[in-house]
Amino acid sequence: MDHTSNEAFKLLKQLNLHLELESKYQPREKGLILIESTAENDNSICPRLRNAKVEDLWSLTNFFGLGMETFVLAVNILDRFLAIMKVKPKHLSCIGVCCFQLAAKVVEEDCNIPSVHDVIRISQCKCTVSDMNRMEKIISEKLHFEFKATTALTFLHLYHTVVLCHSSKRKEVLNLDKLEAQLKACNCRLIFSKAKPSVLALCLLTLEVETLKSLELFEIALRVQKHSKVNDEDMLYWRELVSKCLADYSSPECCKPDHKKLVWTVSRRTAQNLHNSYYSVPELPTIPECGRINESESEDSCEEMSSGEDSLGSSPPSDLEASFFFDNYQPRLKRLSHHLYPL
Repeated sequence: MDHTSNEAFKLLKQLNLHLELESKYQPREKGLILIESTAENDNSICPRLRNAKVEDLWSLTNFFGLGMETFVLAVNILDRFLAIMKVKPKHLSCIGVCCFQLAAKVVEEDCNIPSVHDVIRISQCKCTVSDMNRMEKIISEKLHFEFKATTALTFLHLYHTVVLCHSSKRKEVLNLDKLEAQLKACNCRLIFSKAKPSVLALCLLTLEVETLKSLELFEIALRVQKHSKVNDEDMLYWRELVSKCLADYSSPECCKPDHKKLVWTVSRRTAQNLHNSYYSVPELPTIPECGRINESESEDSCEEMSSGEDSLGSSPPSDLEASFFFDNYQPRLKRLSHHLYPL
């Protein structure tokens, strides 16, 4: 009991800390409203472009085998930047990969951070290394180098741990993978960037508790809501939006994701724009008329050919929830000027 009490005290202390910080890292609402009101034919960022870029961020996260925290933080950095700067669509591709790189540097181990060259050619963003360096500097300065943000994923993990800590059964009854997949779906809708991270996470938690029909978990969720000082009016408003979003994305893969690899499907025109190393097959060694072929030479050739095929057609195994709503995702090519200027 003493151990449980100490654990609960530490969790509540962390929760209080993040509740104080969440407004600091939330995108500016006026900027988000401006994006929402932007028509698609305007030379500015509209909701469709923003949502499509978030989907691209998840595909990059999945391709490089990075964690959910990297994806959520990249979305947070993207939204915070778009909410304070007027961005032209031609710059969005470069901004997106820069947000991805910044998030990876914060979350991932150094050995897992993708190289800038790899990110450029896999994302096909059409920008150079110097473009990315300049854009990263702009984003960093505008956000005052504050990247370790409190996000909805932060609260989702805290709430999940609090529920397990206070549950009498002391066993995992809430599927965290499913909750994360649902949060991912919400992140791909601009409107949820306007919600407080604590409220969004609490909505996902309470909706899942309702499906489990557990009175004990429901009472714990109510106590968490009270401690987080979330009023019923906000909960009802955002729960309805979250429920509608999840209904749109509902699928069996949300609970039982498969292990499909992410496959890049490219057109002939796209393939022509890729570097030769991504689709060309090296020449096979000539088979001598007499004697045996050099085994080491043959093995090297096979390795080269295999790596060439993998670069174009496959990727590392996807995360458990990768197939939630991107099974048929195809990368988009966006033309980006090689001369970027401060926004």
